[in-house]
Amino acid sequence: MTPPVLVVAGPTAAGKTGAALALARHLGGELVGADSVQVYRGFDIGSAKPSAAELGEIPHHLIDVLDPTEAIDAMAYAERADAAIEGIAARGRVPIVVGGTGLWIRALIRGLVDVPLPDPAIRGALEAEAEALGAPALHQRLLAIDPLAAARIHPNDALRIVRALEVFQQTGRPLGELQREHALGAPRYPNLFVVLDHPDRGNSDAAIEARLEAMLAAGWLGEIRGLLERWPRSARAFGSVGYAQLVAHLRDGVPMDETRQAIRKATRVYARRQRTWFKNEPGIDWRTDATALTAPRGVARVTQWWATATDGA
Repeated sequence: MTPPVLVVAGPTAAGKTGAALALARHLGGELVGADSVQVYRGFDIGSAKPSAAELGEIPHHLIDVLDPTEAIDAMAYAERADAAIEGIAARGRVPIVVGGTGLWIRALIRGLVDVPLPDPAIRGALEAEAEALGAPALHQRLLAIDPLAAARIHPNDALRIVRALEVFQQTGRPLGELQREHALGAPRYPNLFVVLDHPDRGNSDAAIEARLEAMLAAGWLGEIRGLLERWPRSARAFGSVGYAQLVAHLRDGVPMDETRQAIRKATRVYARRQRTWFKNEPGIDWRTDATALTAPRGVARVTQWWATATDGA
């Protein structure tokens, strides 16, 4: 029997980790991370990685599993998560997937769309254009032919922009449409898919601001200095929100006030993109906030789902 899975997703600073931990304590669960930065060792403060105490209290999976120079894509993530979920279910525990990397969660819960393998000639030409013109220029091209994919891809994410343009050239169809059609199919796991967010956008901005200051106070700059001593600046995790801006501060001399503002803006943009992704994601069962999810009524709803999902197993 395929084990049921609880998914706790949503934009950054929505309280996902705290809510998932609370549910794990109540249900007897283990967490499976779905965060494309938390998978990397050493990228702790800026990714809001669970604390050492939290990691020790509740078993976590797919956190601190890669060096920053190692690559991982959605398919590789899903394979690792499958193994983790199988082990959790075998122990009689509740698998709780938590994070904000929407494509990874989709790959795990619904699988990936069937598209042609990369074409070296097409990809090489597109990569040369990205190098010559810049990723934002190619993102504008993508926006014209594939607005669904463009809305989910950051204008500086050359890798994903090139792939989306490549698929369009190979198939004649937008990747976003192919993904949407695929997502309407049956899920790989029975699941309760909860998306958390702040009920007021102003609260979200305030949470982002508070978290930034807390991270800086916790030694985020020192963490990055240490990482830069060990790993090349080209490591993919250094391009993530917050890390990219603080690396520019440390290595390029960008003033700290300007850096703070850049991080605030980049984080808000990232949160909007996450909201867009989950807004369009089929199969969402419940949209709420962390407070409601962990209140007695919310816990009762999750408990009832789990009892029903495992009835007769």
